Amino acid sequence: MNLPFLLFVLIAAFLFAKLEIEIEGPHGWAEKLPTWRIEHHFLLDWLFGGRSLTGYHAWTFAFTLFLFHLPFFWSGTWAIRAELNLLGGYLLFWLLEDMLWFVLNPHFGWKRFTKDNVWWHKRWALGVPVDYWVGGALSLILLLVP
Repeated sequence: MNLPFLLFVLIAAFLFAKLEIEIEGPHGWAEKLPTWRIEHHFLLDWLFGGRSLTGYHAWTFAFTLFLFHLPFFWSGTWAIRAELNLLGGYLLFWLLEDMLWFVLNPHFGWKRFTKDNVWWHKRWALGVPVDYWVGGALSLILLLVP
């Protein structure tokens, strides 16, 4: 694993969590934002852990994925190994950003990070959303691709 890349991912997640706290405040998962929302679809159960898809999140995910690909555009080179490592970093970015949103958000904090207070994370295991376990394992696998 590339330590500078992991440090970049951590700092980027911190900065984006702070931005998203300013945008959403106490209302997670774009609950009060003026955006479209798809509440139910079988793909949302599989890809988003049962959470709705909002226009805010669709554009945010697309924009950040595009930015993560900047080194490929900059260098003019692409390789499958680098793409898989990048996707692992992208997934890690969102896991860290989500966790930091709760930890840094003055309306939540670690104590309120529970299934009862966080309605948009539907499935929990060992005190955190299942997405953290699955996404963390997948991220690690992608980051370790030789």
